[in-house]
Amino acid sequence: MSKIIDARGKNCPMPVIMAKKEIDGGVKFFTVQVDNKIAVENLSKLASSQGFEVKVTEVNGNFDVRFSNGCEECEEILAKVENKKPLGDWSIFVNKSTIGVGNEELGQTLIKMFLYTISESEDYPKSILFMNDGVKVPTLNKQAAEHLKELENHGVDLLVCGACLNFYGLEDKLSVGRVSNMYEIVEEMKVVSKVITI
Repeated sequence: MSKIIDARGKNCPMPVIMAKKEIDGGVKFFTVQVDNKIAVENLSKLASSQGFEVKVTEVNGNFDVRFSNGCEECEEILAKVENKKPLGDWSIFVNKSTIGVGNEELGQTLIKMFLYTISESEDYPKSILFMNDGVKVPTLNKQAAEHLKELENHGVDLLVCGACLNFYGLEDKLSVGRVSNMYEIVEEMKVVSKVITI
């Protein structure tokens, strides 16, 4: 989303100086809000002299002067791609809704913490595989599901056993990941160099 600079109530050359500061700072997309036509004209001249395109919209005597230099959508897509972390050659196999044996509440907290730690790490798994009681993590554990969404957004494949969802009556509660089957999950285990079971 482009930056918005509120220059309403400021006389020239202030709006132009504010816009030039953004340009000198390397900003390619921004909007200057002004409330007089003289400022619009001067901002348009600045944009032309600096190689920017300008688009002006007016609402009730207020003007939005939008500066652009390039493709804003392309820049946003590239930023998302560049921010993606690399996927590792490993998978996580989740076969229960908790980590460890003992207190169930503690186990659910630990699995949330585990997935959060993975989502913040520099090395993402290629996939996370959910079977048996493990399918309760992406369906019933809301906080864990949020961490899983973050991982999914970065390209981690989340495979959730469909037969297990059916067994526990959780088909309609899957909020992240995709329904899978035994064959696909086994094949996924074969293509990675390491599978970690939690």
